[in-house]
Amino acid sequence: MDMAKQIIFEDEQIRVIFLQGSSDELIFSFGDLITRAKGTSINAEKSLAKFGFNVVGIMPKQKSWFPESSMLAMLEAIRAWIAPFQTRIAYAGSMGGYAAIKYSKLLGFKRVVALVPQYSIDPEQVTDNRYNMFYQPELNHDMQVQAKDVSAECEYIVIYDPYCSEDRAHYEKLQTVVPNLNTLNLPFTGHDAIAVLASSDLLHDFLRHEFDAPYFYKKIREVKKNSKFYYRKVIENLLPRHRFSLGRILKNNELELDGQFFDAKLKQSIIRELLSNRQVSQTDLLKLGIQVNLPQENSCQLMDSFGHGLVFNMISQKIESYAPDAIALNHKFLLPIFAKGNGLVHIYYNDMRYTVVMNDRQIMKLVHEQAELSAGMHPLLMKKYSDYYLISYKQFNFSCDEYGGFDLVEDIPETAQFLVSSDAESDVFL
Repeated sequence: MDMAKQIIFEDEQIRVIFLQGSSDELIFSFGDLITRAKGTSINAEKSLAKFGFNVVGIMPKQKSWFPESSMLAMLEAIRAWIAPFQTRIAYAGSMGGYAAIKYSKLLGFKRVVALVPQYSIDPEQVTDNRYNMFYQPELNHDMQVQAKDVSAECEYIVIYDPYCSEDRAHYEKLQTVVPNLNTLNLPFTGHDAIAVLASSDLLHDFLRHEFDAPYFYKKIREVKKNSKFYYRKVIENLLPRHRFSLGRILKNNELELDGQFFDAKLKQSIIRELLSNRQVSQTDLLKLGIQVNLPQENSCQLMDSFGHGLVFNMISQKIESYAPDAIALNHKFLLPIFAKGNGLVHIYYNDMRYTVVMNDRQIMKLVHEQAELSAGMHPLLMKKYSDYYLISYKQFNFSCDEYGGFDLVEDIPETAQFLVSSDAESDVFL
């Protein structure tokens, strides 16, 4: 064991580690649901050690929200360790943020910095499907933050996203019992404030700098500007509410994200938003870590039952459907699927013909018609009937929904019946 760190208390619920430093202050760093006890690791240890803080790390061993019985037993065991320190400051997030506020008077804190804390996990007090499942009456009964838990001599700072309804419900309850609650808003980041604000210098200011909201917001902006995680969270949370904000983010920030930065689901949502609402530029796509080869040809195309044109999306590498206006704006990336009679589904790219192929995991790609197929890949078939066309994979047919996505079905509902466009959309595909 590192001689600068010692386990000074432990029971079934928590493990408490003392990290020796050189500071006058003693920092209490609480772990959360994710950063539970592991060896002698302490929440935010690297940043705290950088500045030589003396630290008491209180790390949960269970998902039990720091039961009062364990915390009282801990206090008795560590009194001698903490007695020399008159200035005690707590830093924590989520479950740890709750504990930092709940035990602030008990442990004599002068300041508490709590990121997205809870008020209670009791479903009778706050409905929160994320955490109500962890409520245990024998451990957590009557453990909401109460007036008797907090101190008028302690300065409380809470950082949270006011647009996250679950966290706002806790915040509003905390407001009723915590005196003079200082608040820093971190919009559109959901419950991920801890990851977004990961910065040694910002943590140092949270612990030592006098509370000055303009100063802290300036420092937060500097951290956010360099946080790829921040942009991922903002984009993820903004898309459903403020669809045009993505364009402003791309325009105003020099992002250089890699291809794995967004997961597949979020990447598809971003692509659809870009293609549906604004002209896509290759620069925008490169900022988002999305690379694509460009194509095109013109002719009339197949339409789905919602009046949208069938395309092969070169960005998402999927068959999708889009409104004609969106296709017109983004003709470099949305390649129409033409009605060519019975046969393989073909796409034209740079005056060359490619076949659309797919495997059982519904991964699609374009293959030159003379190229060999890789294992598991099968061409999609176009079938012409008297009143409609089908696009098929093995025994399944493609069925579209009103949002442009597709499912595979075994029957032939109206949503699987594709029609030839009534007029040659040649002006769209120039």
